Amino acid sequence: MSVLERVLDVRPLRTSPAFRRLWVSTSFSTVGHQLAVVAVLAQSWELTGDPVAVGAVGLAQALPMMVGGLVGGVLADALDRRGLVLATTAGQGVAAAGLAAQAFAQLGSFSLLLALVGLQSGCAALGAPARRTFVVTLLPGQQVGAGLAWTNLSFQAAMLVGPALGGVVTAAWGSGACYAADAASLVIAAYGVLRLPAMRPAGETRVRPRTVVQGLTFVARTPVVAGAFLTDVCATVLAMPIALFPALNDERFAGDPKTLGLFLSAIAVGGLAAGFLSGSFTRLRRLGIVQLVAAAVWGVALTGFGLATPLWLALACLAVAGAADTVSVVSRGALVQLATPDSHRGRVSGVEFVVGASLPDLGNFRAGAVAGVASPAFAAVSGGLLCLAGLGALAVGNRSLRRFRTGAPEQEPDPVG
Repeated sequence: MSVLERVLDVRPLRTSPAFRRLWVSTSFSTVGHQLAVVAVLAQSWELTGDPVAVGAVGLAQALPMMVGGLVGGVLADALDRRGLVLATTAGQGVAAAGLAAQAFAQLGSFSLLLALVGLQSGCAALGAPARRTFVVTLLPGQQVGAGLAWTNLSFQAAMLVGPALGGVVTAAWGSGACYAADAASLVIAAYGVLRLPAMRPAGETRVRPRTVVQGLTFVARTPVVAGAFLTDVCATVLAMPIALFPALNDERFAGDPKTLGLFLSAIAVGGLAAGFLSGSFTRLRRLGIVQLVAAAVWGVALTGFGLATPLWLALACLAVAGAADTVSVVSRGALVQLATPDSHRGRVSGVEFVVGASLPDLGNFRAGAVAGVASPAFAAVSGGLLCLAGLGALAVGNRSLRRFRTGAPEQEPDPVG
């Protein structure tokens, strides 16, 4: 094994052509989505000039995502997962084409914009649980963490590059060009999924309301899975800092918009750095310990951010937090997929999707509420300390999470299509 491979775990890309095609095609669609995010914000402001109306875009996305994620989890345990993702990707593409058409036609309807955004979010949420099972299906157990690390790496890169590119495209050719690029990227994403083998779930899950409850019950009754989600609760609900960025920037750095942008970029840079060093943690077998330690580093870094007055120190703390978040997300994803039988993976992935989509918003609400009562700095520091306290209690009380480990290292398979 070369030094490069020890630092950047390339086994999934080298050994699985199917995963490689999926990763490349998904990377294109992730960048396309980021272009569309910028276009939606720009067009919403252009149509309404009202920050409350722009905020309604978030609601139009959040509600379909929460409902669709839970329903999609049930469908992922009852239907061919490849076919489900193909169908929902097609739905996303139709919505993106509709967004492009209304922008180029200059219809000027904010209601239509919200409806199309909601449709696209709902389709994405319906397919998300099934898509989350692809990595564990395509790769051997010892490569699941590395596969998730590559998925997260492409997401972090898209978060860093996509919004800036979206701003350039919107300024040059308008919002419609961004929507059209998103639609084209979804065609590429569909091709990557089309080349996958059929993925029928194990078991005979029937589509009915109580099967959603069965997924929640499995999580609650499986200490290691519940512990992984509770670790995320401690990190996000108690310590999410994004809502504090404008106020802290105004207090300490004269409200410079460039500095505010640096806050967000610093987190993405840290996430990218962790992704490029994935070999340092994806080969570790004690995934519960890895997630707990990474979440603790997140809490310490955000406590430091709340106390930092020099800009360089604040950015360094956010970069460390971004790196820790990537390690925590990757280890949680691998742990949840490996600890869940295939018959329940769709429903548990649906719960994971809803948790990932909703908890950061709750954390930002907590941060804003505390800052309103006390101060932004107090909200940041107290959030980090509460995160650490919660993680300490969880580590002591959940032995299954502490002791969870993957199986013995496997011999790498010959490349297959």
